[in-house]
Amino acid sequence: MPYASYTYQGADRVGRVDGDTLIPLDLASLGSADALQAATELSAQAVAVSDVHLRPVIPRPDKIICVGLNYHAHVGETGRELPTYPVMFTKFAGSLIGPHDDIVLPPESAQVDYEAELTVVIGRAGRRIPVEKAYDHVLGYTVANDITMRDYQYKTHQWLQGKTWDNSTPLGPYLVLPQEVDLTAAGVRTRLGDRVLQESDTSKLIFDIPALISTISQFTTLLPGDLILTGTPGGVGYRRDPQLFLQDGDVITVEVDGVGTLTNRVVSEQP
Repeated sequence: MPYASYTYQGADRVGRVDGDTLIPLDLASLGSADALQAATELSAQAVAVSDVHLRPVIPRPDKIICVGLNYHAHVGETGRELPTYPVMFTKFAGSLIGPHDDIVLPPESAQVDYEAELTVVIGRAGRRIPVEKAYDHVLGYTVANDITMRDYQYKTHQWLQGKTWDNSTPLGPYLVLPQEVDLTAAGVRTRLGDRVLQESDTSKLIFDIPALISTISQFTTLLPGDLILTGTPGGVGYRRDPQLFLQDGDVITVEVDGVGTLTNRVVSEQP
């Protein structure tokens, strides 16, 4: 059973998704596996999904750690060698938007790109987590579109300024629990309208989920609600010939089979 973070009648809530209905929980936010397990459903306050505004699954994570160059095809299209250690960067919580919110094109960037990514949500805190214990710390999974301003990303060798623009990164639509999805070879794709731009599966990850959790927790304590964006497949717009960037009026969809689908309209920022 998936879970959602949403706003209804001005109040931020958490709920269990039951078909087209959300059943609220007496829980302030998603993140802690123990808190979710102990939460009580408030069935009398159920609402239709169509009547709420879906928020990012984890609206204010302590950490958002992203992995670059983690699919073989994506490494190949960049012309780089396979990494022997995960390439990592961070995002800020202020970069997150809901699963159906508009992606706003800032006037400063002419190279706004897409990246479909499976996202891991941490449910139990840990430091120096062994690979064999990594899944014990996973609350579940969701989907992100790692919107990237390429002309800013490549201003320096550090990627921060191209990766964490305010209100740019769709996350959701729901949290899917580990026992409810098979990620052995789950499809990961991006569509622009009817055109498929990215198509791969999670068996092509260079560093798998346990390896990422173990590696990251060597240098920082992972906390409930922390996000790990696991990387994007080949087919990004910057590496195409001709290059392809998001434009006003586009509708971009990213999906991970068994986890969820994000569909967002692209609009120019209004003065």
